[in-house]
Amino acid sequence: MAEEGPSIRLIQAAEHPRLLKMKEMFVSKFGSVPEFYVRAPGRVNLIGEHIDYCGYAVLPMAVEQDILIAVEPVKSQTFYLANTNSFYRDFSTSVNDIHINKTKPQWHNYFLCGLKGIQDHFNLKNLTGMNCLLDGIIPPSSGLSSSSALVCCAGLVTLRANGLSLSKTELAEICTKSERYIGTEGGGMDQAISFLGEEGMAKLIEFNPLRATDVQLPSEASFVIAHSCVEMNKAATSHFNTRVMECRLAAKFLAKYKGLKWKEILCLKEVQVKLGVNLEEMLLLVEEVFHLEPYSPEEICKCLEISLEELRTQILSKNTQDVLLFKLYQRAKHVFSEAARVLQFKKICEEAPANSIQLLGDLMNQSHVSCRTLYECSCPELDRLVDICRQFGAQGSRLTGAGWGGCAVSLVPTDKLPDLLANVQKAYYQSKKGRLAVEKPCLFATKPGGGALVFLEA
Repeated sequence: MAEEGPSIRLIQAAEHPRLLKMKEMFVSKFGSVPEFYVRAPGRVNLIGEHIDYCGYAVLPMAVEQDILIAVEPVKSQTFYLANTNSFYRDFSTSVNDIHINKTKPQWHNYFLCGLKGIQDHFNLKNLTGMNCLLDGIIPPSSGLSSSSALVCCAGLVTLRANGLSLSKTELAEICTKSERYIGTEGGGMDQAISFLGEEGMAKLIEFNPLRATDVQLPSEASFVIAHSCVEMNKAATSHFNTRVMECRLAAKFLAKYKGLKWKEILCLKEVQVKLGVNLEEMLLLVEEVFHLEPYSPEEICKCLEISLEELRTQILSKNTQDVLLFKLYQRAKHVFSEAARVLQFKKICEEAPANSIQLLGDLMNQSHVSCRTLYECSCPELDRLVDICRQFGAQGSRLTGAGWGGCAVSLVPTDKLPDLLANVQKAYYQSKKGRLAVEKPCLFATKPGGGALVFLEA
């Protein structure tokens, strides 16, 4: 039986304040009413950081915060995008002139990624023009995947406006590839959970092939998201892609050491699969193969027996070709240990021992230490925020998303939730000197939400 596409829900905009406000703004902007609305949620990754692009399973949940777009297909070959937030400027272009700016990625470029992904998949010569109004309630650059939610929302908008259909899994895979148009070499977690999320459930997301398994979280547990008030756009720096390349190089080193066809290997999971060993054995292999000191490009070339030109043009991404040091031991050790923690987390949720919350919290704490010390993707503000959350009752707390800023996610026994929220607000936010406005949703509890939807007015 074929997997269905995203759900279509009939609504009355007048009964939904947010939709009604969007409809009124749309009419004011375009002089017409939307034909449909599309919603795509953000996500919080509970555990499994920076391992999806290495081929390993992750464990996120969709959050209630989302991107919502009101859409009117139009006969002109013009695409017009407006935002309910006046901070973001209107954008328009011809549907035959889609240009994605990688050097200074602005909000509309993420929409163009999703649009172009559908266009390329179907080889569409004549895209339908559209008037679109976007409303986003995912804090930007927070690690809650606002950019991927926008890419997914745009992909579904384009699909619907052009009268096409795809399954949720197909959409997730297309949107994963199309987000790379902006230059980010990510995995597929964000797009998968945005389409495959279900209310009340976290998901174990596995790759190659993409599949999602329900994970029932403990009923007495709550999850709190807290923004560090440090924003980092991963497409605007080389931090993220450098980590991707370090993992790719580590995979090639391990493959060459074990006599595999290393030039064909792209990610660490491939090495494990080809060797037919478990994660513990891969961690032992890391200790055997790598030294602790960073590797220079010259040493990498010597070990792989390739030229500097081959390294730069055949392995490294464009914005990592000038990196001077690569930490292969640290990155590989993080990936294999984090992949093991994901499987342990799922197992604890399935077996549901009496001390589940403590055990899950311990894994989240271990994950943060690994992200901070081995993967070096935390920052002082995140570390302080994590410590404060634990101090006031979180059983586990860790950075979530790419890192270098953004959010922490904390596992909190539900009976301690009110006290934690009040104490963290006082200890962290009231002492901050505003990088983000106080009225923004810096601190909130959330629960697993549903995936992408199309809304039609009844």
